[in-house]
Parts: sequence; C-alpha cells; structure tokens
Amino acid sequence: QNLLAEKVEQLMEWSSRRSVIRMNGDKFRRFVKAPPRNYSVIVMFTALQPQRQCSVCRQANEEYQVLANSWRYSSAFSNKLFFTIVDYDEGADVFQQLNMNSAPTFMHFPPKGKPKRADTFDLQRIGFAAEQLAKWIADRTDVHIRVFRPPNYSGTIALALLVSLVGGLLYLRRNNLEFIYNKTGWAMAALVCRFSL
Repeated sequence: QNLLAEKVEQLMEWSSRRSVIRMNGDKFRRFVKAPPRNYSVIVMFTALQPQRQCSVCRQANEEYQVLANSWRYSSAFSNKLFFTIVDYDEGADVFQQLNMNSAPTFMHFPPKGKPKRADTFDLQRIGFAAEQLAKWIADRTDVHIRVFRPPNYSGTIALALLVSLVGGLLYLRRNNLEFIYNKTGWAMAALVCRFSL
C-alpha cells in the first residue's frame, strides 16, 4: 500500500508540473510495468529528436499534448489516468523490451494485468486526432475527456495588421488621396493578393 501511494503521489507531482510525463527505461519499468498499480497509463512511444526526421511523430505529439492538457485542466482530472511519453533516444531498451520497431505508437497499460491487443491504438486506421484518441481512451478506461483546443489567433492578427497598415497609409496620405483612384495601383495590389493566396 505504501509503495502504491508513493507511486501515485510521484505521478501526481509530475502531472502538476507537466501534463505529459517524460519517461526513460527505469521510470517506465517502475511506474508503468511494475505492480502495484491502481491507475491507467497512456504511453506514447515516439522519436522526436531532429536527427530521427519523424514528422508524423511531431504532429502526433501536438495532438497528444492537446489531449493531455484537456485532461489535466478538466474538472474530472484524477489519479486514475496518466499521460506519459517514451522517446526512442531516452528509452531504446523499452522499445526492445516491447518488440516495437515503429513510432509513433500509443498504448494503454491497464491498472491490472498486461495490455491486450485493443490496448494498442490503431494509428493507421483511425489517425491520431486528439478526439479519436479521447474516444479510444474512453473505450479502454471509462474516462471521458472533452478535448479543448487552444484558440488560433493568427487570422485575427493578420486582419488587424492589414487594417492598421491601410489606416496608417490613409492617415499619412490624407492631404493627397488621388492614389485611391489609380487603376494601376489597384491592379498590382490584386495581383499581389492573388499570388499570395
């Protein structure tokens, strides 16, 4: 009981600092593989180092982070589910131990017993969107995670910048506004807009 409480406390402490816990071989064996456990662990096996050139790993990692953050900041957050990551360069022994030769791979390690076939997420068939991962986790653990995506303000910022540039130009040329009636200028602006889209 003491060992279990200690493990859960340590995992909760790591989760409070970062929604996805990085693991090496030793941490993986101690917190994910070794009993006692009364919690589920979702592990993303990946290869994020630049020299590995795994662009799919980076995209999958972004979705995984969105999902883990949605769980960490939800009102349902508890010590029943933890999100972890094992990078090949930090835990090659874990990849060998599990006979794993591809990345990214998502696996669920249940509180009791060994992972079954359904505990490995079917990335090829389903894709790795955070919503799909959340559905799979709900099937495996009965933990329902509502995915919250961070807002994307790039369009709003670009529009505000354009409006301020046009406003600034009109203000500077307020005494001489003939350029507004210049057809050549508008044609050039239309061409620039067309090729930039």
